[in-house]
Amino acid sequence: MATFSNCNLESIQKPQETSDDNHMPMDAAGNSNLEPVQKPQVIYRCKKCRRIVAVQENLVPHERGKGESCFKWQKRSGDALKKEKEPVECTSIFVEPMKWMETVQEGNVQERLLCMGCNARLGYFNWAGMQCSCGAWVNPAFQLHKSRLDECYDAIYETSHSFGFTA
Repeated sequence: MATFSNCNLESIQKPQETSDDNHMPMDAAGNSNLEPVQKPQVIYRCKKCRRIVAVQENLVPHERGKGESCFKWQKRSGDALKKEKEPVECTSIFVEPMKWMETVQEGNVQERLLCMGCNARLGYFNWAGMQCSCGAWVNPAFQLHKSRLDECYDAIYETSHSFGFTA
C-alpha cells in the first residue's frame, strides 16, 4: 500500500518548466558552500504538448500485484492462466498530488487528470484508491498513463538539500 507523506492540498507541488542552462534548485542557488553533483533524472512530459507533468521525486512506488488474479472475474481476459507466469508490467505511474491537477484542488473525490497545457487526458485520481494494471491497490491514487506520457532522461544538478517543485 502506498502512502503519501503529506496528503493535504497545501503541500501539493507544481512542476515548472526549466531551461537547459539552469538546473540548480532554487534553495541552493544562493548557497555557495554546496557542491552540485550531476545526476540523471527521469522527467515525465505530456506526449501532446511536451509540458512537464511529473519528475522522478513525485513518483509513489507500489508493490507489484499478482496480475489478473487480483482483478474481478469480469475484468479478466480469457487466457489469465497463461499470463500468470510472466511478470506483469505496470501501464501507469502513480504520483503525489500536485498543483497542476486542477480537479483535485476543486475538491473532487475522483475525476480525470487533464494536462494544463493542452487539456489532454493524462489519467485519473481517486482519493479512495484504485487498482494498478499489475493488480496492486494504491490508496489514494493519482494515476498517470504511460501511453500518454513521454519518459525523458535529463541530467540535473543536485545538492545535499532535498528539493521539489514549488508554486
